[in-house]
Amino acid sequence: MPVATSSKRDYYEVLGVQRDATPEQIKKAYRRAAHKHHPDRNAGADAEKLFKECAEAYEVLSDPTKRQRYDQFGHAGLSGVGVHDFSHMGFDDIFSMFGDVFGMNFGGRRGRRRGADLQTEMAVTLAEVASGTERSLQFSREDFCETCGGTGAAPGSQRRTCGTCGGYGQVEQTGGLGSLFGRVITSCPTCRGRGSTIVTPCSSCRGGGRVMRERVVTVRIPAGIHDGQAVRLRGEGEPGEDGADRGDLHCYIRVSPHPFLERSGNDLVCRMPISFTQAALGAMVEAPTLAGKAELKIPAGTQTGQVFRIAGAGLPDLRSGRRGDELVQVTVEIPKRLNKAQEALLREFAKTEDKSVMPESRGFFEQLVDYLGGGAKT
Repeated sequence: MPVATSSKRDYYEVLGVQRDATPEQIKKAYRRAAHKHHPDRNAGADAEKLFKECAEAYEVLSDPTKRQRYDQFGHAGLSGVGVHDFSHMGFDDIFSMFGDVFGMNFGGRRGRRRGADLQTEMAVTLAEVASGTERSLQFSREDFCETCGGTGAAPGSQRRTCGTCGGYGQVEQTGGLGSLFGRVITSCPTCRGRGSTIVTPCSSCRGGGRVMRERVVTVRIPAGIHDGQAVRLRGEGEPGEDGADRGDLHCYIRVSPHPFLERSGNDLVCRMPISFTQAALGAMVEAPTLAGKAELKIPAGTQTGQVFRIAGAGLPDLRSGRRGDELVQVTVEIPKRLNKAQEALLREFAKTEDKSVMPESRGFFEQLVDYLGGGAKT
């Protein structure tokens, strides 16, 4: 699952910690940052973006495996390791994920919660963008433990009613962190909101009810997709609570650079060198396209920077399917070395132009002797 270079901020910078920070320091930093950017205390899209950015940073840096890969490879190293797509998650879902950090469920809402969304990236070529394609994608996600069916309890054992909340899954909290936001109903710290506790934990998932699994899906990439856009695979995220719908998988597309062509909207741009004789006299040249090559007529007297259009050789519009064009911008190259015959011909040509050109070059030291003999002029 290839990943392009990311423009995301460094996760250590997001949380304001050093790269050698301990897990406890990272947890405290995330708690501070989450309270600072909490939506109940700050209005506007910037606060929401920062709040979710902190959650993403904490998910990676609090997990030893993800942190090790991030330290070694940066954002590109997180491909296929089950990083959540926090940009599409609600605040309650984020607080539920990190209940061990906050010890509460802000807002106190219960009920079946939809599964978390996941995000990943996929690199495609410009030719695949032009035609659309299907690609196989392998990624990791949390899934229900097959041994216990997601209950977290060992087969044959039963859960018992939580003694702290009496089976309600929530308790009232009036002090501590809750005082920052007023009186709240918090998730029960003993059963974490489930209303019951496990007597004998499942040996496969250690009582969590979920395990990481590899999954392979087919991603249908539409023709004309742009770099950075996402293909959503519904129901391919993590499972929800108590039978609620799964989340989605958002596959962000990264378009690999082409050796000759650059994208400009639905048009393609090619910068192609031609010789000064081709520019002066005109010529038929072959321009690279996504379909191979196309003949292009260069009229006599072409100037460097001039643009020629190959109609319909661009990319299809994502919605209408209408194709753009290819724009070929020529650059006139001047030869750095001429043989004697070529130089003689050009000198004769220069005479017809009535243009003054340098005489045949002499050696550097010969010119230096003339210069010193005549005296340096200032």
